[in-house]
Parts: sequence; structure tokens; C-alpha cells
Amino acid sequence: MAGFNRSDDGRIVSIAEGDEYLDNSQLNQLEQSFREWAENSKREDVRLSRLSVLLIFLLIRYTGAKLNEVLSINIQTDLDWTRHLVIFRSEGNEAAEPREVHLSQSLADEIRDKIDTLKSHKDSERLLDLDPGFVRRKFYERALECGFPKRLSGPEAIRKARGVELMQSNIPLPAVQMMLGHSTPNLTSSYVAFSKDEIQAVAKRFLEKESGRKTSARNSFFGKVVGILKGDIQTRVVMETLEGNSIITVITNDSLERLGLSSGRLITAEVKAPLVILHGGEESPKCSAENRLRGVVTKITKGEVNTEYIVKISETTEICAVISSTSASSFELKVGYHTWALFNCSSVVLHID
Repeated sequence: MAGFNRSDDGRIVSIAEGDEYLDNSQLNQLEQSFREWAENSKREDVRLSRLSVLLIFLLIRYTGAKLNEVLSINIQTDLDWTRHLVIFRSEGNEAAEPREVHLSQSLADEIRDKIDTLKSHKDSERLLDLDPGFVRRKFYERALECGFPKRLSGPEAIRKARGVELMQSNIPLPAVQMMLGHSTPNLTSSYVAFSKDEIQAVAKRFLEKESGRKTSARNSFFGKVVGILKGDIQTRVVMETLEGNSIITVITNDSLERLGLSSGRLITAEVKAPLVILHGGEESPKCSAENRLRGVVTKITKGEVNTEYIVKISETTEICAVISSTSASSFELKVGYHTWALFNCSSVVLHID
């Protein structure tokens, strides 16, 4: 169906290959429909009821939680406003460890304000405890209003679409699995090197970036410092991502001190797309670039001035490279071809926020 994404990423969140799901722009359109609907009533009781449904949608939309998990939220114990997170507890299994999912600060503030509005009219710890059938009907109604099929718009479908959206934003697989409450049975040694708290911290950084800070850098990597070699003037820093990739950069000693970098510190590395060089073939190229990531070309967008290449280097990470269209015309890379994404250590910018 035109307008609905298809992707093998979906299989990670239990969507069979070939299934359809709402993409990011469609999820945003559906969210806007919910917001307008929630405000568009002169009757206070109707407006409050709609506000409850909007809150349920927002929680599923941004946490990827199941409908029954959201309906079971106790606003006194399961919403931590200080740490900006939602705590989901396993119903009927008191021994199960609760799952903590972070919200961006802006979303947490909005949800808190809306819950305070509900609390001012209804004194209950289960403000979101609505009939599941009623909630599903409202999801379907909003979707039909947007022109979306019913099968793609129920709470379960929104949860799956959120999982795909997260992975298309380059959030590492373990972080997505932890957010959605999936088991992680086949972690590689690189994943094991990260604790649960570190994986949650990586997810939190992605969520804050998603809702807030904008950057012109297309390529972001999240991980922790695993090596520091300090010289007289500059320092070589090595970070390891959740997916086992090493990113090398060289910064001044002054920057090392200013950033407070040390072994084990979680950081973000960014590389602008024009600074990424592509080299086709299976064998690692013989060149001076310190960073070499092997992948497969998944998309090529040709323009009059520049051509953009998307290279998938893991199940959940893509790298964008931009080269002049004049050079691209003589470039033999095509979709499906193996290639190496290369960039120098001087092209990497580190962030700790």
C-alpha cells in the first residue's frame, strides 16, 4: 500500500516481513489528530474523557508499551517525574522486575500537566484505567479520520510502529528491546560489555535528542569510552558502541579536561555526512582513515548537486554519506552492494550532554 513503510527492521519487533506499519510522519499526523480531538469539546466531562485517551495514546506512542500496561499505571507509584520515566509492572507476577522507560523531559512535563488536570476533577490512582474496548474504538476512529487503515492503528500496531521508528532512528537493538520489554537472548560480547543502566542511559540520550536538540550531523553514535591515550598536545579517544563498533577521535588535551572524559564515560560521537567517504568492495581499503565501518548500500538519492548514500552497518544503524553528483556519476556503487564507510578521527565531534 502506497504511503506505508515496509522494512525488514520490523521483524525485530514481531512484525513479519512484508507487513505494513505507520511511518514517522503518519504517527505524527495521528498524534495531531488526537490532540485536536481532545480539545474540541465544549462539555467538560467529554473533554476530560478525551484527555485520558490522549494520554494513553501518548504513552503508547512514545514508550512502545502494551495497552494493558498503560491502563494499569498507578499515577502515585509508576510515574517518576524527577527521573522522567514510567515504571511498567508485570500484572499477576509480583516477582518480575519492573521495566523503566524514559520519557523526554518535555514529554514528561506535558504528561504531568495533563494528569494534574485530570486529578483536579477525579481523585484516583488509576486515572487511565479505561475500558480497553473503548480505547481501541477511539484509536480506530482517529485513524479513520486520518485515512489510515484500522489494522495499522490499534494500540498493538502503534506499539510496533514505535519500535520500528526507534530503530530507524539508529537506537541500538538492546535499547529498543529493553524499552519494549522484549527479552535479549542472543546478545553479542559487545552488548554484554554494557550494563542495564548504561543501556537505559543510551536510550534516554536518544529520546532527548528526538524531542529536543537538533544537529546538522546526520550520523550519531552512542557508546562509552574504552580507551584514552594522552599525548603532549592531543589525546586519542576510543569509544565502543552498543553494537560493537569502535569510533576513534583525536581531541585536544584541553577538550579532554573540559569534557571530563574517563574510561567508561557515556558519550555521543557525531560525523557530518559530507565527511564520510565510501569505498566499495568486501576487502578493507588501504588508506589512512582511522574509522572503517563495513556495510551495505540500502538507498541512493541523486540530486543535481549532491548524491546521498545510506549504508546499513548493523541491524539498527545506518550511515549517511553525501558526495557530489559529478563524482557519483562515475561511482559504481548500487543498492545492495557492499561498501566501507570511512572517516578520519579529526572528523568526529564528541558530546557528553
